[in-house]
Amino acid sequence: MLDVLAVPFLACLVLAGIHVYLGLHVLARGVIFVDLALAQIAALGITAAFLAGHAIQSPAAYWYALTFAVAGAGFLAASRTRRVALPQEAIIGIVYVVSAAAAILALDRAPQGAEQIKQLLVGSILTVTPTEVGAVAALYAAVGALHWLVRRPLLEISLDAGGARARGRRVVAWDALFYVTFALVVTSSVRLAGVLLVFAYLVIPAALAVLVVASVPARLAI
Repeated sequence: MLDVLAVPFLACLVLAGIHVYLGLHVLARGVIFVDLALAQIAALGITAAFLAGHAIQSPAAYWYALTFAVAGAGFLAASRTRRVALPQEAIIGIVYVVSAAAAILALDRAPQGAEQIKQLLVGSILTVTPTEVGAVAALYAAVGALHWLVRRPLLEISLDAGGARARGRRVVAWDALFYVTFALVVTSSVRLAGVLLVFAYLVIPAALAVLVVASVPARLAI
């Protein structure tokens, strides 16, 4: 039994490594459901690929999902720069609901649609292979290295966007980088673990760390 669960357990550790860090940014920005929205947009992309005749776990489905997620990330990054009466969290909620409804309506007409909806929600982490874990680990390591190199402007914008803008930070450009890399991570995670588990890994550990300590390094350590 332990041999069977070893690879899924390793996959969970890989997911936690990147999602906890991104979760701290999400909590600081006050956009709690952005991961859920982007995950659902990626799932909508997988749905489109499935309706086009591609298997859910196929490379084509991944590129469909990534294209949809990057487009959604661009929209969310742009929405943060607009001074409107509608809060960004409301925009994120609308994006999620529309994406979820579109995916359900599309799969409802497809053969085995209910089974495909279930797979998008809960993923297939128990059947993940070492090759898949290695691939996502390499991808997350690359994203993590990039975020480490630009950690100062990203943290400034997440913690105090107005102050960062006053200090001359290009908030739109840095936001675009954050959301695009975020979409890349989410797209890969959804194929591995499903929408619900991805959201749980993003928010729950980071929220618990915020309750215990104040500094960002201490939160990451916890």
